[in-house]
Amino acid sequence: MKLTTKLMSAAAGVAMMAGAQASFADGHSLTVGYFLEWPMPFQFAKVEGMYDEALGTTVNWVAFDTGTAMSAAMASGDVQISVSQGVPPFVVATSAGQDLQIIDVAVSYSDNDNCVVSSGLEIDKDSAGELAGKKVAVPLGTAAHYGFLKQMSHFGVDLGSLDVVNMAPPEGAAALAQGSVDMACGWGGALRRMKESGNVLLTGAEKEELGILVFDVTSAPSDFVAENSDMVAKFLEVTAKANAMWNDGSGVEKMLPVIAKDAGMDVEATKSTMDTFIFPSVEDQLTDKWLGGGSQEFMKGVADVFVEAGSIDSALSSYADNVNTGPLSSIK
Repeated sequence: MKLTTKLMSAAAGVAMMAGAQASFADGHSLTVGYFLEWPMPFQFAKVEGMYDEALGTTVNWVAFDTGTAMSAAMASGDVQISVSQGVPPFVVATSAGQDLQIIDVAVSYSDNDNCVVSSGLEIDKDSAGELAGKKVAVPLGTAAHYGFLKQMSHFGVDLGSLDVVNMAPPEGAAALAQGSVDMACGWGGALRRMKESGNVLLTGAEKEELGILVFDVTSAPSDFVAENSDMVAKFLEVTAKANAMWNDGSGVEKMLPVIAKDAGMDVEATKSTMDTFIFPSVEDQLTDKWLGGGSQEFMKGVADVFVEAGSIDSALSSYADNVNTGPLSSIK
């Protein structure tokens, strides 16, 4: 598989940057990374100024295309918290030596991260072997990359036979529509556009049966969390309140148009996307399934798959130290 060395180099670069991470200045504004076309309840709180009020400081928001870019921004000190970073890019960064911690489970979305095969090929799960020799757009080091590797392993497609190009999901969607790639992997609005040009090989439920869990986390540099635990707890508390408003249905009507506008999407597409999302409660996040042990085990599995595929040099012996439930546990 081509471009493997680029992912390794990117991971190494992030690790080097981590050593020079800028410290968070006392009383200064907080900068948080997030994704456009990835609608979530926190965006209502973002627009309404709920974070600024709770934290007593200005929160600046910066949009990213991939979780790997989020890792680089946290390594350089430009971003202190990343919302909805995929587990695979988090694993890539921490495996390379970046000292990051998961501070909550942002969203679970097995149906909203996938690979789409060009309709012109007429390839489905029963003929997936025909993908050998094809060109594939994959955002390397992301949840979509992990899902791609697991699916190809399941179907017995030799990675060495594929021409893999590193593309952010919006670029992959455009390339698939233009016919310049045979398959593209991604999430959110880009995935919806991909589906206009082709079909998925496996549904979300079918992927889960193979152990392909798809969830994002809120992450931050370990030293930032240690030095600003109260601020982090307040940030997570606002997120939890927004999630609860959405989950119990009480805030959906007023939240939906606000979230849609902030995500750069229309209301119908936003609702359709969010209908495939699960936003775990604080109580659920602290259970064994998630931050009580399940996430740590899952990260180890992701890392081992990346090592086997040659995407990263090595995995950590354990990712337990990369989960910090302290701030989340302090929410009343």
